[in-house]
Amino acid sequence: MPEALIIDAVRTPRGVGKAGKGALAHMHPQHLGATVLKAIAERNNLNTADVDDVIWSTSMQVDRQGADLGRMAALDAGYDVRSSGVTLDRFCGGGITAVNLAAASIMSGMEDLIVAGGTEMMSYTNSLPFTGPPMMDRGNLRLRRTVPQSHQGVCADAIAAMEGITREDVDALGLESQRKAAVAIAEGRFDRSLVPVHDESGALVLEKDEYPRPQTTAEGLAQLKPAFTDLADMELDDGGSYRALIKQAYPDLDWEPIHHAGNSSGVVDGAAAVLLASPAYAEKHGLKPRARVVAFANVGDDPTLMLNGPVPAAKKALAKAGLTVDDIDLWEINEAFAVVTEKFIRDLKLDRAKVNVNGGSIALGHPIGATGAILIGTVLDELERRNLKRGLVTMCAAGGMAPAIIIERV
Repeated sequence: MPEALIIDAVRTPRGVGKAGKGALAHMHPQHLGATVLKAIAERNNLNTADVDDVIWSTSMQVDRQGADLGRMAALDAGYDVRSSGVTLDRFCGGGITAVNLAAASIMSGMEDLIVAGGTEMMSYTNSLPFTGPPMMDRGNLRLRRTVPQSHQGVCADAIAAMEGITREDVDALGLESQRKAAVAIAEGRFDRSLVPVHDESGALVLEKDEYPRPQTTAEGLAQLKPAFTDLADMELDDGGSYRALIKQAYPDLDWEPIHHAGNSSGVVDGAAAVLLASPAYAEKHGLKPRARVVAFANVGDDPTLMLNGPVPAAKKALAKAGLTVDDIDLWEINEAFAVVTEKFIRDLKLDRAKVNVNGGSIALGHPIGATGAILIGTVLDELERRNLKRGLVTMCAAGGMAPAIIIERV
């Protein structure tokens, strides 16, 4: 079976995801996707007619972000029309899934050159007029009665109570994310993958991450009010509440809200791309591989609590690779909420010095469909910088899912 080689990875800076405020907010989602697709083609002197597929992730596939954004962005980037494109949705996990599907296509021997990644313009989708509460079941009351799915933030608070994770614990993780991101930015650790965004006229729009708050302090975090207090008890379209949905499955569980903007992922805009090739194609065309895909996995977990998939996903990927926790040099666990990463570290008894070493989505932001591809590039850059071997990337996804991937430098 052919290996799937990672040739390169690029990403845009992440812009604040608020309409009229973030630097990228006026851009078209296809322009962000085209930015990274064009950059990865130019950096590697690709003949884009050879690109078998562009596998793209976009969570909110509506209006400007609809209509197969991967294909449209590739055309906008000037790719040859023979390069096909598809767009998928696994909520937050889509960016990893796009890369995993690319790897699977290459390892099957059916394809040789694929660009995988994603785009999310949260400044745009959050400004669209939606009616009613953002329910995962989209009003399917039959499903709600049998498989209750609450709001992610409320789930985070509930999991913290179940796990004995305190407000002080999640604030400490949020503060550390900001500290590590500030060091990474100051030392240029993201520079290899970062590509600037220009508008149609060629003017520079954004060249560095816009979201980090390096001035964050423990005292400041302690003063922030929990974000999901009122939301937990907001009346839903069936007369219930997000709290009631969790108590439907866990009637004895009680909790106090502890998550807020300082220990939860940031709302941002961004895009990322990863270039994968078969060994035969890479050798023939002079592409120098940076890593290979060792293993990948998908799991489903409890959809009511929603956020607990990363641990079983990581264990499944490790088992497929015949590896143990000790064989992984660096871990990237998406900081959707601080409790997700904190629980992951505790469950697998990880060395914190190996986890999210350049900060995470709390400090840098979480452009939903793109984040997984961003994290793969981040861990690859850092493995090279530290001269280490293996990294594992995983993240929770709505619906109680999680993908994972293990990569190894070559």
